[in-house]
Amino acid sequence: MATLHKLFKAAVDHKASDIHVAPGEPFILRRLGRLQKLRSPPLTPEQSQQLICEVLTEAQQRMLRTHQQLDFALEIPNLGRFRGSAMVHSRGLSAAFRVIPPTIPTLEDLGMPDTVKKVLDNHQGLILVTGATGHGKSTTLAAMVNHINATRSHHVLTVEDPIEFVHPLKKCAINQRDLNRNTLSYANALKGALRQDPDVIVIGELRDLETISLAISASETGHLVIGTLSTSSAAKTIDRIIDSYPSREQAQIRAMLSESLKAVITQRLIPAKDGKSMVMALEILIGTLPLTNLIKDAKTFQIPSIMQTGKSVGMRIMDESILELLQAEKISAAEAFANASNPDRFKTFVDKENTNGDD
Repeated sequence: MATLHKLFKAAVDHKASDIHVAPGEPFILRRLGRLQKLRSPPLTPEQSQQLICEVLTEAQQRMLRTHQQLDFALEIPNLGRFRGSAMVHSRGLSAAFRVIPPTIPTLEDLGMPDTVKKVLDNHQGLILVTGATGHGKSTTLAAMVNHINATRSHHVLTVEDPIEFVHPLKKCAINQRDLNRNTLSYANALKGALRQDPDVIVIGELRDLETISLAISASETGHLVIGTLSTSSAAKTIDRIIDSYPSREQAQIRAMLSESLKAVITQRLIPAKDGKSMVMALEILIGTLPLTNLIKDAKTFQIPSIMQTGKSVGMRIMDESILELLQAEKISAAEAFANASNPDRFKTFVDKENTNGDD
């Protein structure tokens, strides 16, 4: 058994989300969004490298030496799967490992409203799951695939870096491709995907212009495309996509995106008030005719306004979701203030919480 396996077990037992191994530091766990250093001696550069390389194959070690960084997945019997990311830096070799839950969650498990299921009923178009790193985008993607797998007889093709959740056979035929192991790049996989008769294409990350362009093209040609972006709001997501194109092409991409976009789901994980878990706040933008017109007319700054008036079709803004969690006493006022897009809205709640705490 590799030495790190014991650390992974401790992380699972303590419900940590991430494990950090770095020279000059003790082992570090991320729990409820915060880093906690364990009472272990600081690692030397040699110890850190040995621990990390112990869980890599020879091929992965060669790739790490070549590229100075490596994303990979680990499966440990009787413990679970872990996503790893190793990198060479000024002090040596470090790695961060994400704990992947042992079972694929349902949309209900994640607290997703029925609006998300309705969005997944689309047979073509683009659905984007966005949010900061570590806020559960990959888990939501897996839950969406799980829902489709349980309800429709489709061919689902995923491109992931690396594969995290392994989907069992249900109603769908599912082919999962691991970047670098099974395909050269997201763009390479997407070019091939269009000739492989997929109904649903899942892209782990829309990380460059070529991938974004191919995803939008696929969504226009009869496929449902689901992907992620590391953006903090629905409006910023649309701006990010458009701004990734040269200025001469932006008018055309506005027209294409306005027709193909079905939803943007932005999520944020917030420490729960009980100090034992994380709860999810959601912003949901649905592809409606008013949204189509705003994107075409380059008026994305008005998107928050149509989200506030679009509640009847399931839209919601992030601060409203945070307010609901606060009123349900699932999160503290301090956390609501820290995570809100407009913190001033929550200042009175913080003052009240501080006053009650002083009593």
